[in-house]
Amino acid sequence: MKPLTPLRRTIALIALALGGFGIGVTEFASMGLLPNIASDLIPGFDANPQQEIARAGIVITAYALGVVIGAPLFAIFGARASHTRLTFLLLVLFVGGSLASAAAPTFETLVLFRVLAGLPHGAYFGAASLIAARIMGPGSQGKGVALALSGLTIANVVGVPLATWLGQSLGWRWAYVLVAAIFAATLALALAFLPRYAANPDRDPRSELRALANYRLWIMIAVGSIGFGGFFAVYSYVSEVTTRITGLEPPAVPWVLAVMGLGMTIGNLIGGWASDRNLVGTIVVGFATFVASLLVYTWVAPSPVGLFVTVFSIGLTEAILIPSIQARMIRIADEAELLGAAVNHAAFNVGNGLGAWLGGAVIAAGFGYLAPGWVGIALALVGFALALLSVYVERRDKARSRNTVGIRVVGEA
Repeated sequence: MKPLTPLRRTIALIALALGGFGIGVTEFASMGLLPNIASDLIPGFDANPQQEIARAGIVITAYALGVVIGAPLFAIFGARASHTRLTFLLLVLFVGGSLASAAAPTFETLVLFRVLAGLPHGAYFGAASLIAARIMGPGSQGKGVALALSGLTIANVVGVPLATWLGQSLGWRWAYVLVAAIFAATLALALAFLPRYAANPDRDPRSELRALANYRLWIMIAVGSIGFGGFFAVYSYVSEVTTRITGLEPPAVPWVLAVMGLGMTIGNLIGGWASDRNLVGTIVVGFATFVASLLVYTWVAPSPVGLFVTVFSIGLTEAILIPSIQARMIRIADEAELLGAAVNHAAFNVGNGLGAWLGGAVIAAGFGYLAPGWVGIALALVGFALALLSVYVERRDKARSRNTVGIRVVGEA
């Protein structure tokens, strides 16, 4: 393959980030438009909003389920594929799933189409992260992950508020039409500018599956699945908190989402930079500050100033964790790097579904719209404890390995 020109390298990286931007819009816009979707597709929503908003949260869980199913499947069966060609395929699936969601005639079909729309999510971020790191050069794994994720975080500043406004103004279906257009533009740029990295014929599905036998990887999967659930318990219902608890009008929801997205964008940049310098320290500090942000949110969200400040802080601290946890998963997965990168997003979306479900459950039980904040604290604390366990297990295993080598050397002497 010919060396990339600076212009082609730049546009290729922008294309990868634009795909992440589309994913951010399709994943998070549903949360801002949940009341609109429920009002349109669920009979009796206006009569019993607390019960039915919890039911509408299934739309969020359905997308997360698609990610959980698709991430390992595409990583395993696409082991030998060129990461570039795999990216093309995933973008085609995104376009189709988004258009199907926009055309869904019933709530049940929307749930099904959101599952289908989520299938390519994890594998796209996995392939995009690896391609970005390869384009950027050695020692840039954390930056590559952050670059691929930058579109997702920027989506929360621009794309999600825009899609929310569009959905509130013209109908929620237009948000998914917007998403389909973003993915179509990404596909066009990718086809024109992404470098054609060759497939690896030495890889096979079995080598990817062997990585799943590594119990340290499963600890990190649990970190993402449970820890990120703390974020989604809050995010899934922040539009309801904005209007029903803080007392702001519906047009304020896109601004709240934009402020949270700004925090996520800054946090992602910090997390990518910090991960290349001190991976474990980034995870520990990230979780500690994330828990603190959630705690403050439960106290001050009824105030408009408190709401805006704390959603920014929650977005910032949660996003610091994303590139650091993904980089750690890639490192633990070793040769099965695509699986490690993709599985992080499967874990992230287990947290998405778990947080949305538990947050909806406490609202439906009558504990109020701020109750998901306490659910978020509990989930984040469990994720933090599992992260500390992961560090302990890794250090213990390394110490045992050194002792074993030392004993063997002494015995041979």
